Order: sequence, then C-alpha cells, then structure tokens
Amino acid sequence: MSLTNPASPDAGPDLPTTLDFVESRAPSGLFPSPPPRPTFREPHPVRIGSLLAGAGVAAAWLLLIGLMATSARSYIWFTLAAAIVAWACAMVLMRFGDRGVAAGVALSTSVGVAVAGGLVVQQWATTGWPLW
Repeated sequence: MSLTNPASPDAGPDLPTTLDFVESRAPSGLFPSPPPRPTFREPHPVRIGSLLAGAGVAAAWLLLIGLMATSARSYIWFTLAAAIVAWACAMVLMRFGDRGVAAGVALSTSVGVAVAGGLVVQQWATTGWPLW
C-alpha cells in the first residue's frame, strides 16, 4: 500500500491519497462538541400493508352502503352516515389499534365523501338542490 500520491510527481512522499489511506481520530477534547442530536422514532409506525388494508375495508364499506341507495339523495345521505361511522372507527383505531389501518380508513372515506360532494354539485347544477 502506497502512501504517496502517484498522480502528482512533485508531491512529497508523506502525502496520503484518499483512496489508499483513511485515518479516523478520536476527539481530543480541546474543542468541545455539542451533545449528539436525539433520534426520535415513531413507537407505532404506519406500514403500507396496514394502510392499504384500511383503505380497502373502508372502500368496501362505502360501496356496500352506497349500493343500498335508490336515488342520488339517498346515496348522498347514506354515504355521509357511513362516513361518520367509518371516521368514528378510525378514531378508535387511532387511539387503541393500528394507526396504519386508521389512516387508510380515513383516507378512503375522505375520497368517498368527495365523490358524494361531487354528486351534490352535479345534481345542484342540473336539477336543483338535491338534499331536501
């Protein structure tokens, strides 16, 4: 192992190259360093599998409830009621269960409520206010 830099011929023999020689030194204590930064870790991390499972279950829940509707008005009200139940379940899961499933339920339910809101806007623009 060579300690000289072969790329420069005029370099002295005691110049180490970064590829051949790596030296690590312990701090001397002459220059104080700050304490090491803390590492924070989530005690219950959200995993993608549990997030997708929660989203799938909530989507199936909204689909089953939405299939019971006979009109746009009943679909909107059924979807809002199902969303309230799903969000309550998500809050319970967030507090006592799996946070990933709770996030998936909340995400999927929010998309379902947005679809119902789009139906309200579409019905309002074409036929009038659909909810009463």
